[in-house]
Amino acid sequence: MTFDLAPMLPLWLLAAVAAVVILGALYGLVRGARGMVWRALAVLMLLGWMAGPRSLHPVLRPVPQDALLIVDHSPSMQVGQRASLADQTANQITQDATHLPGLTLHRIDVPGGSGHGTRLFDAMDHADLPQGRFAGAIVVTDGMDHDVPSRLPTRFQGPNGQRLPLHLVLTAKGEETDRRLRILSTPPYAIVGQNATIRLQVDDLGTPAPATATLTVRAGDAPATTRTIQTGQPQDITVPVQHPGETLVGLSVSALPGEASTLNNNDVIRIRGVRDRLRVLLVSGVPNQSERVWRRLLKADPSVDLVHFTILRSPSTDDGTPLSDLALIPFPIRELFQEKIRSFDLIILDGFRNSNILPEEYLTNIADYVRRGGGLLVTAGPEFVQDGSLQDTTLAQVFPAHVPTDGLVSQAFRPVLTDLGKAHPVTAGLGNSNDWGPWYRSAKVDQSHGQNLMNGPNGSPLLLLDRVDQGRVAMLLSDQLWLWSRNEGGGGPQAELLRRLSHWLMKEPDLEENRLSARIENGQLLVDRHALGQTAITPQAIVTLPDGHTQPITMTGGKGLWHGSMPVTGGGIWTIRQDGLVAFASPAAQDTLERQDLRATATIMGATAKASGGSQNWAGIGIPHLRQVTAGQDLSGSGWIGLPVSQAAVAGETRTQDLVPAWLALVLALIFLGVGWWREGR
Repeated sequence: MTFDLAPMLPLWLLAAVAAVVILGALYGLVRGARGMVWRALAVLMLLGWMAGPRSLHPVLRPVPQDALLIVDHSPSMQVGQRASLADQTANQITQDATHLPGLTLHRIDVPGGSGHGTRLFDAMDHADLPQGRFAGAIVVTDGMDHDVPSRLPTRFQGPNGQRLPLHLVLTAKGEETDRRLRILSTPPYAIVGQNATIRLQVDDLGTPAPATATLTVRAGDAPATTRTIQTGQPQDITVPVQHPGETLVGLSVSALPGEASTLNNNDVIRIRGVRDRLRVLLVSGVPNQSERVWRRLLKADPSVDLVHFTILRSPSTDDGTPLSDLALIPFPIRELFQEKIRSFDLIILDGFRNSNILPEEYLTNIADYVRRGGGLLVTAGPEFVQDGSLQDTTLAQVFPAHVPTDGLVSQAFRPVLTDLGKAHPVTAGLGNSNDWGPWYRSAKVDQSHGQNLMNGPNGSPLLLLDRVDQGRVAMLLSDQLWLWSRNEGGGGPQAELLRRLSHWLMKEPDLEENRLSARIENGQLLVDRHALGQTAITPQAIVTLPDGHTQPITMTGGKGLWHGSMPVTGGGIWTIRQDGLVAFASPAAQDTLERQDLRATATIMGATAKASGGSQNWAGIGIPHLRQVTAGQDLSGSGWIGLPVSQAAVAGETRTQDLVPAWLALVLALIFLGVGWWREGR
């Protein structure tokens, strides 16, 4: 502020008149004239007014400013009416901002989720604003943010050291409560026939004291069980794993009265059942290339416990070898094929010619082992057309094919998948058989049954699968598979084929040709029914919803594969049944970070807002209006929130103000004249 004069008369004239008045007043004072001084003061007052003293003030106008409006659209905002309330709040604040001069409000919608939680401050940091024009931020949220800084970000420090406000507008009527189910630990897999232990905890958030809750556990198709637990304390529960493959365990806890949401009151755990050390017995004939392939494959699998014996020579061979050199250890025939045969999951006979090595009694035990649920894999080479082959024993009763004495074919050929093989889980997806390398020897059959997945020369069966009572048998009618491991002619998928073949014989659920599977993707329950060799199935599958209600689903398709779908919402376990088969499905795990706490609360972001000088408001009670305030004033009040306005002087423009208004000069002059008259009258 500066001072200036705007005289009505020349200053020299006013000064001269003032000098005369002052001299007259002094003369009157010397002569004792009463009231003279007061009359002089009245005249001087009028002269001072006529000199026009005034103050000059710069003209201030608001400078352009930018503010942020951060709107939370994370998954937790879908609880209740939060999303609609957030949109109402954002629209009102945006409308208020259009009436504030110089203010540009930038709206940023933050989606959240995707496993990273809600990151509102990260959105602020990445906002592109002009330098030096930031006025503050308004955050419309439920308060659940996962990147709250430990101290106020530097963006909220103004150029003059003042704080810039961060206002919270919370989409609720006040602090809420929430009960959540937390999985502390769970095993990714468990041994079939044993129990898996799950450690969990139920927390009541926003409540003053712990309470009791009811926990419901449902594992697979077993009836649900309930137990009473104490909130705030870890709990261990055990569930049985009864079959190989995935087991879904549904967990749910009773609701807390008045809680914000029950979405985090339940969860689904996936535990894969595995067999404990699959035991495989591999018996090889004379040493051959296939033997090395089998050993490499089975030894590379840590879940397989391999027992391998190779018959170096038959008992009838007479080559002068000393008896002490015939074997390192005695061949434990009785132990393997009578006492412990039931302990094996799979028996592989690779190039094995009996020649009285195994008594008929033990070969009968192998056949009985298959009928009672065991798996048997046989590879047929030259030994099958020789005297004393396995076809001449009781074991032939479980073979899916018979090779005649002239059945050995020596010619180059490429294995080809049959139509059934292209769809069967054991061979489907192994690639284009036209790209596979050749084999040079196979065994043709004069009779066969079961499922033929691959053809050899002249369309003869090459890979046969068959079920025998409760067990399974696979027969590979060639001993040339090892050529693929040597990349002969480009090689082939020998490792994957043998892996699938072995696991099908050991009843791996994912390789069953008659199976029911289900999954949930994008809000749709997708059901697949594989039924190779069947032309028709039950046209509908029955779906049991998580709440216990049932609903049919129509299956369409053919040629061994049918599909069905239906829309689903929410979480839990859906159970699907068809023709005695059962499948389970559950939605993929949602963003666990977002589901940890579903309250609307100011406890997480409130301290940061307070540190900035901002406020916290509950939109469910009333949406605050936005206004601008000058520096030093309150930044919030009843029903409103404020942003500090920044002003700058306009070059070449000033605002004037008279220091002595005319009315004041007149009043003072009259007063002085009145006092002078009064003094003269005495």
